Formats: sequence, structure tokens, C-alpha cells
Amino acid sequence: MRYRVRHTTHYDYSSPVTLSHNEARLLMRDVPGQSCTHSELMISPPPLRQRERRDFFGNRVVYFAIQDIHHNLEVTASSEITTQPKAPPPSLDLTWETAAAQLRPGRERASAPHGPECLEASLFNMDSPFIRQGPALRAFAQQCFTPGRPMVEAVLALNTLIFEEFTYDPEFSTLATPLADVLANRKGVCQDFAHLAIGALRSIGLAARYVSGYLETLPPPGQERLVGADASHAWLSVYLPGWGWLDIDPTNSSTPDERYLTLAWGRDYGDVTPLKGVMNGGGAHDLKVSVDVMPQAAD
Repeated sequence: MRYRVRHTTHYDYSSPVTLSHNEARLLMRDVPGQSCTHSELMISPPPLRQRERRDFFGNRVVYFAIQDIHHNLEVTASSEITTQPKAPPPSLDLTWETAAAQLRPGRERASAPHGPECLEASLFNMDSPFIRQGPALRAFAQQCFTPGRPMVEAVLALNTLIFEEFTYDPEFSTLATPLADVLANRKGVCQDFAHLAIGALRSIGLAARYVSGYLETLPPPGQERLVGADASHAWLSVYLPGWGWLDIDPTNSSTPDERYLTLAWGRDYGDVTPLKGVMNGGGAHDLKVSVDVMPQAAD
């Protein structure tokens, strides 16, 4: 599959901004099964300084500074991506308890057959700013992670459980909504459901990371596709010792395929925020975001 993605973020400020420093995580990364053949970032007003780097997780980060007085800011990322079909979830005899033991600090992990890989993955089984482990999350996970159950089977059951028991409600939550409220009210959006699944998995000793990106969406039958009507999406990856990272999407009860476009990953949303920064002035602001995920014809 070939796609062109255009993601525009526009800020209007109530008072002038005299200086701003910003970081954008809006350029697609290359991952197995996905290659970014072209990308560019268009910024208005033009920045005085701009440079790209890789962060700790390998995500592409563009720093830019604007020193001219401005009343608005617009950042548009355009990317062309080619994806390949993904392998289905593996059939493994690995139980989730064995996987958790290999991720546990100490001799258990050091003597495990996949020690180095598990050591790297163990970064994603600790608490992070948006995700705190706890008894409620552990109890939620244990509905699926029963004693001796194969790990892949349990992970897919958790994926389905969240889809079936939780309501997608964009009016319910914000970035500040605690994960405990999402669990108690059984409501949220894709970001909340990804955080919930990650918190449940970490609470029983497994490693999971937050993934941000895009998903090709289709208009209702008989209707034209609306420009700017797409949105960014969030899902998660679970580490399977000896195999690698398995993507799951609890919002749709699916395992992401070639229609899912990976932008960045980290411990939680805070590590992959699309655009953030500090500024002098500005006052209140109005934010508008427009996303287009456009399939391209094959050569």
C-alpha cells in the first residue's frame, strides 16, 4: 500500500507571540513493513532556527525557533509512505507468566534466553507520567491473564475486552483525565484505551509501549471522502520474548495491518506529543488540526 499523509496544526493567538521554541514529532519513521519515501515540514512563519534529531526512542524530532512577532502558527507535515502486509499474531506456547519472569529484574532475566532484548523491553514495563500501575489495573488484566494462559491468546482477549466493555466517547476525557476515571466509567478515546491496555499489561509484569500514527479510514457508502476529516490514531505494542513486538488496537479490537501508519512510539502519549513548545506572550489560543490519509495508486 502507498499513502500520502498531510497533518496540519494551526494556532491562532489572542495576543502577539514574541518568541517560541518548539518540538514537532510529525515526520514518519521507518519501521519493519513501513518505509517513508518522502517527508517535509512546512512552518509559518518561517523559523530562525530548525534542525532534526532522533530522540531516545528513535522518533524523528524537529526543533524550531521563531523570533519574529507573530499572531498565529501553522505547521504542516507531508509524508509519503509505503507499507507491506504484516505477519499475523504468532502461535507461541509461551505463557504470560514466563514472559513476565524474563522481564523481571535480577537473575531471572539475566539467565533468560532473550536477555539483551528483554533488558531493552523492560523500559516499557515501568511506570511513566501518564500510566501508573495499580491493583485496579492488575485486577482488570487478570480477567484475561489467567494462570498458565498462552500470552498471545491473553493479549488478544484483553484487546477484545476493552473494545466490548468500553464506549468510544470523545466528550468524556482530556489529556488530564486520570486513567482510573477511564477504567471506572468505561469511556474514552483511542489514547485512553491504549493507556488502559498498557497499564493493565505493566501491572502484571509485561512490557508495552504507546504507538501514535494514522489509520486509513473510508467514508460511508455513497458519500465522498471529506478533506481534513481524518485524525491521528493511537494503539500499542506488546513485547513477546523471543518474537518481538505485537501491535494491538483495542479501539477497534484489531491487530494493525498495512493500513496502520506508524509515526512514533514511547512509554505513553507524553513521549510522542505531535507538537509542543514554550513561548513568550500569546495569551489564549485557538487550535485547529486537519489530517488527511490518502491512498495512492500503484505504479
